[in-house]
Amino acid sequence: MIAVVREPIDPGGLLDAVGDPRAGAAVLFLGTTRSRNAGRTVERLEYEAFETMAVKEMRRLAAQARRRWPVSRVAMVHRAGVVPVGEASVAIAVSAGHRAEAFEAARWLIDRLKEIVPIWKKEHYRGGAVWIGPQQGGPVAPPRRAPAGAAGEARGAAAAVGNEGVAGRRRTARARPGR
Repeated sequence: MIAVVREPIDPGGLLDAVGDPRAGAAVLFLGTTRSRNAGRTVERLEYEAFETMAVKEMRRLAAQARRRWPVSRVAMVHRAGVVPVGEASVAIAVSAGHRAEAFEAARWLIDRLKEIVPIWKKEHYRGGAVWIGPQQGGPVAPPRRAPAGAAGEARGAAAAVGNEGVAGRRRTARARPGR
């Protein structure tokens, strides 16, 4: 299951898609619309995508992950259109024989998806809107570090369920559609 969708993402559907009796682990990452970012109250996110190319790139990333790690199955879904606060914008599920490979592959997939897949995010907040990311001139928040003594990997982007990555992750320099 690799798709760009306009309806809410079904996390259970992704877990079903990566189900494999040979796999001892399945990891699900959900990137959700948070209520605050860069000191502002977020009302919603809006995504634009070059959908055919986005799906092609997501399939390519899934194939690369299968070559890099001994994973069984990969599923990736990203929303397009308006995504209200609390709803998932992106979901990635990976199954593998062991949890380490599943977590590593899922983290790599979300990081690479945000870097190269042609999907652009516009944040609507009280008082305005801004395209997020360095190429859009939007706010860039510093990366967060895990508190001393925290289990950093379990809190990272490949945690079983978490918020979408910090605004401003680097992507390749591509213009938004219509520019």
